[in-house]
Amino acid sequence: MKIVLLSGGSGKRLWPLSNEVRSKQFLKLLCDREGAHESMVQRVYRQIVQAGIDAEIVVATSSTQVEAIRGQLQNDVDIVVEPERRNTFPAIVLASAYLESRKKTDPEETVIVLPVDPFVDVEYFETFKKMDERVQQGDVDIVLMGIAPSYPSEKYGYIVQGASGRVKAFREKPDEAAAKELIKEGALWNAGVFAFKLKYLMHIADNYVPSRDFDDVVHNYAQLKKDSFDYEVVEKADSLVVIPYDGAWKDIGTWNTLTEEMEKESIGDAIMGEECVNTHVINELSIPVVALGTQNLVIAASQDGILVSDKHKSSYIKPYVENINNRPMYEERRWGEYKVYDYSQYADGTKSLTKHITINADCAQDYEMHQFKDEVITVVNGSGELVIDGCLMKLSCGDTISIKRGQKHGIRAFQDLQLVSVQIGEDVTEGDTQVFDWIWAN
Repeated sequence: MKIVLLSGGSGKRLWPLSNEVRSKQFLKLLCDREGAHESMVQRVYRQIVQAGIDAEIVVATSSTQVEAIRGQLQNDVDIVVEPERRNTFPAIVLASAYLESRKKTDPEETVIVLPVDPFVDVEYFETFKKMDERVQQGDVDIVLMGIAPSYPSEKYGYIVQGASGRVKAFREKPDEAAAKELIKEGALWNAGVFAFKLKYLMHIADNYVPSRDFDDVVHNYAQLKKDSFDYEVVEKADSLVVIPYDGAWKDIGTWNTLTEEMEKESIGDAIMGEECVNTHVINELSIPVVALGTQNLVIAASQDGILVSDKHKSSYIKPYVENINNRPMYEERRWGEYKVYDYSQYADGTKSLTKHITINADCAQDYEMHQFKDEVITVVNGSGELVIDGCLMKLSCGDTISIKRGQKHGIRAFQDLQLVSVQIGEDVTEGDTQVFDWIWAN
């Protein structure tokens, strides 16, 4: 069995913590069994392991999410980067081509595809074993997972099943009355989980790309239809079977639903009066947030902005923030994280960007060069090592380093390393970066 996790979206419904590079699945607002904070993607990976599923995992995602995935899952998963954002059909073809071409996966092996962020019980992943067994019987094209409905939802699609779990029809987001009738007929919610033999999908891919080779699929990615996998593959399949899952399954993509699953009423520097009712405060800033006498509110503060909203109304945040196009003020990287404290532009066109950077112990930034900006870095805590144009020097608290444009440089941390960086120049974006090879000595 191979597992493909689809990781996409910018998560504007969880603004201001989510942004273009930090989607909802990377927010560490949930708690694991020991009470430590974890993200949705960390929770899903943990549950797959907990379910006893020994499968290689591939994450299909955009280039903006690679650093966050590496930071949270390290090298426990493979990552396939979409050349451009299209839809679930192209993404699944790309991941399948990677499995066949790069991983040399047996064409008969089962591939199970799912979103990266379901909020479910471990039994959800144990259902994968039943799906795998059904695929391997060889008499169906695709096996779906169906969720036993807990109410007549108008938000989800329904799978109408017949004898022996055969799929008779699909109904997309019916009204409440129609949903009630579907539930009486035994219809299930469509979980967006698909299982199939690798060879089945690669035969379909032959109709869209000239070669199955992974590099060729990447090169011809734009030729793949910008459609959902449901529309382009599932609804055209000759034979479909659905396996039911009767357990917890929830979309926690809004503040209203996410706060229902948070074990603590506040995260970060928050002071809440005893009279606060059904209020959650999430504060990523270094200044306190005080809430007194509040009811049914979510208060979220980050470098990107501050949200104060009635919980129900928070579900409708997207149109209010989708035109906020400020650069992301927080990014998680495979080596640590950074927060932007200030961005300024001056009359002569010069710009400055001030960041607080954390490099985790035993991790290192890329060996890189900037063409349009200089950088001054001050070490405020921890220890590490700096390389500039091949020359090494030790770093400790209080050191200040000036890096001129055109100089190749990189930093690694011996302990957790805290830095304040001030970049000055015509371009202070992440795009002004060239990366070079560098091997740190042990």
